[in-house]
Amino acid sequence: MEYTHLGRSGLSVSRLCLGTMNFGPETSEADSHAIMDRAHEHGLNFFDTANVYGWKQGEGVTEQIIGRWFAQGGGRREKTVVATKLYGSMGDWPNDNKLSALNIRRAADASLKRLQTDYIDLYQMHHVDRDTPWDEIWEAFSVLRQQGKVIYFGSSNFAGWHLAQAQEAALARNFLGLVSEQSIYNLMTRWVELEVLPAAKHYGLGVIPWSPLHGGLLGGVLRKQREGGGSRSSSGRSADALEKYRDRIDAYEKLCAELGEDPANVGLAWLLHQEGVTAPIIGPRTAEQLDNSLRAAELRLDAEVLGKLDELFPAPAPNGSKPAPEAYAW
Repeated sequence: MEYTHLGRSGLSVSRLCLGTMNFGPETSEADSHAIMDRAHEHGLNFFDTANVYGWKQGEGVTEQIIGRWFAQGGGRREKTVVATKLYGSMGDWPNDNKLSALNIRRAADASLKRLQTDYIDLYQMHHVDRDTPWDEIWEAFSVLRQQGKVIYFGSSNFAGWHLAQAQEAALARNFLGLVSEQSIYNLMTRWVELEVLPAAKHYGLGVIPWSPLHGGLLGGVLRKQREGGGSRSSSGRSADALEKYRDRIDAYEKLCAELGEDPANVGLAWLLHQEGVTAPIIGPRTAEQLDNSLRAAELRLDAEVLGKLDELFPAPAPNGSKPAPEAYAW
């Protein structure tokens, strides 16, 4: 497994990040523990979760599963860079969500208890809070840092100007600020290339793509349909997107077949070839799915293949793969 620094920080993380959103709702606790053990065997040290995962309000089901895994010892906690998030509602009262200083304090302590650890490596804002001033947020975060409860801070689902706001406010306080931004980013959703990626690069933030296979649409969905296998991508919004982009996805799967590679690994490898990307989040439901994802970390795509992928899934701007304002101003 290759490692890289998370943004401008000195923290070393694996080039693939283990997403844990399936732990609980889709994957049993025993299987979840087995997947995390297997991840360590393969050298993955970067795990991502959130206090709302498990989708039972206030319970933090997924964090609890990870906490019981840490409690087994054997260096599990020490070998893991654990990233969790706050923002979503954990209760029915007004201060049980978002980024007030009060909720930051309560949410951090609750996550530490569920995770059965005394510090969080990377604490991420799950969304921007337009109602809370940055001075309040950074003051609350600085207290967590001083208490030794959190080491690094990150964001998720921020616009480029939100990253600028956050970092300039942190700079004014002589605070390190953000070291990462977690955004949806994949071949089919490239909007972050306009302003989020340039902002992240400017401020030295590592980019952690979520939904790297666009809900499974880039994971060989048509091949699985032909083979009679079930797929979460064949229902709901994914089904609508599949019909809309069927021709492109079919061409993509044919290109992957020509390369002799699994479509999921090509999609992940493409992200790893993008400047500023630290580690796409993979969300295996089984240990076998985890094993199959590791090929992406070693897969090298040449310029010709990258060009073909750009033709199939072009950048979101008429002038090609350029950041704002060049993307639309000239």
